[in-house]
Amino acid sequence: MNPIETISLVLGTGFSSGLNLYATVATLGLLQRFGVIHLPEKLQVLSHPMVLGVALGLYLVEFLADKVPYVDSVWQAVHTFIRPPAAALLAFSVTAAATEPWRWVAALLAGGIALTSHGTKASARAAVNMSPEPLRVTWFAAAHPRIAVVVVVVLVAISLYLLYHLFRFLRRTLQKFAET
Repeated sequence: MNPIETISLVLGTGFSSGLNLYATVATLGLLQRFGVIHLPEKLQVLSHPMVLGVALGLYLVEFLADKVPYVDSVWQAVHTFIRPPAAALLAFSVTAAATEPWRWVAALLAGGIALTSHGTKASARAAVNMSPEPLRVTWFAAAHPRIAVVVVVVLVAISLYLLYHLFRFLRRTLQKFAET
């Protein structure tokens, strides 16, 4: 793999592992198994039928857990301790051909990215679970339109601010990788 492919795999698997580790592992394994991509030697084990079966089974469990309010929040809380280390391990394996310091940089970067994407997902889930159901929200917007407008504008502004800084951070990180 060339450096750009390696960086892409590290960043992509880090981010997607933070959202759904089992879908990431299953996807990588299936892509390898069907010859769509050629994973580094250390990750080729992901295409083994047993690994694929477990990853797909756990993906199904996660899919179902995501549909049950509060169960999904507990699931996300538990996976705070699973997804980032797994993303770091994947990145460490992806960079097997690199020198040891670069492998650790990749692992730390992927773990941090996974924690960021996982934290965003888990926080959003918790907020949705704690918020009133759509009927109350709709009633509130109809009964208190001025307050609802202010709340929505503030939330959109916060979201845009966060997105701006996330993309800025990503751009700086990619530029630093391109310089090395």
